[in-house]
Amino acid sequence: MSIEVRKLNKTFNGFKAVQDISLKLESGSLVALLGPSGSGKSTLLRMIAGLEIPDSGEILLTGREATFVSAKERNVGFVFQHYALFKHMTVYENIAFGLRVRNQSEAEIREKVHNLLSLIQLSGFEKRYPSQLSGGQRQRVAVARALAPSPEVLLLDEPFGALDAKVREELRDWILKLHEESKVTTLFVTHDQNEALEVASRILIMNHGKIEQDGTPIEIFDHPATHFIAQFVGETNYIDTEVTEKGLAVWGPFRFPINPSFTKGQKVRIYFRPHDVYVTEQFETLQVKAKIKKTRFKGTVIEYLLDIGEGKSIFAQVPKGVALASGFKDGLDVYAAITAFHVFPL
Repeated sequence: MSIEVRKLNKTFNGFKAVQDISLKLESGSLVALLGPSGSGKSTLLRMIAGLEIPDSGEILLTGREATFVSAKERNVGFVFQHYALFKHMTVYENIAFGLRVRNQSEAEIREKVHNLLSLIQLSGFEKRYPSQLSGGQRQRVAVARALAPSPEVLLLDEPFGALDAKVREELRDWILKLHEESKVTTLFVTHDQNEALEVASRILIMNHGKIEQDGTPIEIFDHPATHFIAQFVGETNYIDTEVTEKGLAVWGPFRFPINPSFTKGQKVRIYFRPHDVYVTEQFETLQVKAKIKKTRFKGTVIEYLLDIGEGKSIFAQVPKGVALASGFKDGLDVYAAITAFHVFPL
């Protein structure tokens, strides 16, 4: 089932939660709706599910008008952040609930529940209650319950938000495998950029009720469309300077070749990722002198705060093996170059 939204708007007590949003999701796609808290992503998801009615605009499911169709009639599965499982029901009965509402036979229910238990890797857990499961297991049961009535669309609202980091990572892999097997059109809301970048094939970034960028994870990460996205997605350095001459901006010892459409004297903000700062012990082409002020271990990379003079500093991230082999440490004189950056007008 495809999802299409046309000029959707929703206001709560004067607050514009969703503003004139249009989008289209192809059948079988796996898409993330990413943004900070309060950006409107959950409101948009709830309107697609039929749990909120838009003030204006249209929602089409597989080309059919569904703006005012009830949630029950939309054939959409919805999974909440906090599981919303029935505590007094076993795993089996939780998954079977939607099938019983649709008056399916016990034989059909039994076959469907056991197939779903296998799919979510919880075969043998059917007699347990939610209180006897881990957080990750409860969330998998919630997904299975949503999938039981064979929805054409699966909507996930911060599905891993209540779980610890390790379980979240495991469930990311699981949701990818689940999507490969089920092929159900899936839209999930998250404020965790790593989650969106790792899981989705397409990301919609929301801010202040609007979609600021729509693209693949690589497009979003490497080619941010706005100031907000450049700062929100991934770690970044940013500096404010002005255009020195046509096609050039200067900040401290760094010279940035920029689009000649910027005019001399125009104020700009330049963003660059810490991993795009190339650091060496020996001078190489176009590098500037720097001194390591502070070191921070971050797992696969080591982050350095580099003093480049004139009271200016930037962050650099170096692969752990390279950093250790180079002997980088606090107080060491090094050389640095910025290999990639993005420029926005101020």
